[in-house]
Amino acid sequence: MAKQDTKELIKFLKAFPEDIQQNALWLREFVWDLYPKSNELIYDNYNALAVGWSPTNKSSDAFCTFAVYGGGINFGFNRGSEIKDPKKILAGNGKLYRYLKVLDVTEFPKSYIKRLLKEAYVNSKARLKKDKTILKGKTIVKMTLEKKRRPIL
Repeated sequence: MAKQDTKELIKFLKAFPEDIQQNALWLREFVWDLYPKSNELIYDNYNALAVGWSPTNKSSDAFCTFAVYGGGINFGFNRGSEIKDPKKILAGNGKLYRYLKVLDVTEFPKSYIKRLLKEAYVNSKARLKKDKTILKGKTIVKMTLEKKRRPIL
């Protein structure tokens, strides 16, 4: 059900150039195809449109995300510093978040990212507390802000 539930996301994406909209929808489908029982969390924020996937309805449990800006998309891992990235393609030097800039999905390293996603997903599930409610395959709009500033990357 959730993979086909694009109404809200498409509405939020209309603020971005067509190529960025198409790249975002492609990335969304890429993740949904791999993790159909996860939940899509959508945040239409001040600076970006952020979409994450989580086994629960909490962003703190998300294993991957993408953030859509006026100039492109960052595809990332909330706890990316904890996954192996032997090719060192992920950017970021903070404590946890690592990402890859996506300007053109034809250059997206699908098989490599699939391996990173698998490890990130396993790590996310392992951190879940026993009392956490697991939802399966839902799209959840978590936040929509009326006032927005969409900076270019």
